[in-house]
Amino acid sequence: MWRMQASFPFETTTRMKTKDFFRKFFSLRLWLNLAAMLLVVVLLCLGVKIGIDMYTHHGEVINVPDIRHKQFSDAEHILEASNLKIVVSDTGYVKTLSPDCILEQSPEPGKGVKSGRVIYVVINSSHSPMLTIPDIVDNCSYREARAKLMAMGFKVGPTEYIPGEKDWVYGLKSHGRMLRTGQKVSVDDMVIIQVGDGMRDMNDSIVYTEPDDYFDEYGDSSAASMPANGELYTAPDHESEVDEFEVVTGPE
Repeated sequence: MWRMQASFPFETTTRMKTKDFFRKFFSLRLWLNLAAMLLVVVLLCLGVKIGIDMYTHHGEVINVPDIRHKQFSDAEHILEASNLKIVVSDTGYVKTLSPDCILEQSPEPGKGVKSGRVIYVVINSSHSPMLTIPDIVDNCSYREARAKLMAMGFKVGPTEYIPGEKDWVYGLKSHGRMLRTGQKVSVDDMVIIQVGDGMRDMNDSIVYTEPDDYFDEYGDSSAASMPANGELYTAPDHESEVDEFEVVTGPE
């Protein structure tokens, strides 16, 4: 009996809390607050999207104009008129084109880009690029030297043959001057490779000898020499000659 009486206040309190919850849940104020918060979130998302679209020029497409083979100043004006930017990324060299001429561009002409896009260009240099002479003189064969020079961009001219070991590189020339390792040469200059013609081997040594017939006829070469008239010249015999002189004594 005591347990049943003690449970009544707890059940009454539970019923009141549940009733208050449902009453507040279906209240107009709660739903108005939720609707207001949802509206704020939606407006915030729309604002962010519109801001990003304005910043990135979403939906706006500009066709890249063709500025190849135009002077840099003219290309810059053309791109500025299309709300595009220009940046030089590299230089090249084409002998038939004028300096500061646009050789290449990226993106390519006609491609759709957004406003403010940077167009990277390669311009023509005012002078030909310089190449460094590699270490090939007296260091490799003709085939290796020619392949290396052509791979580096050199213009290799007709081969010049000189006495030496066959197909061995003895020197490099350009405009009649000898080139040394590490020297700078224009890419337009022609390089001549000096190659041995095989008439002499690099390991051969030269031995100088006196004619044998001379010693056979006259014996020791230090005792006689052959004049132009063919007569043998013999050195005088100083031992057979005696100098005569008088000894003079001074006064005592």
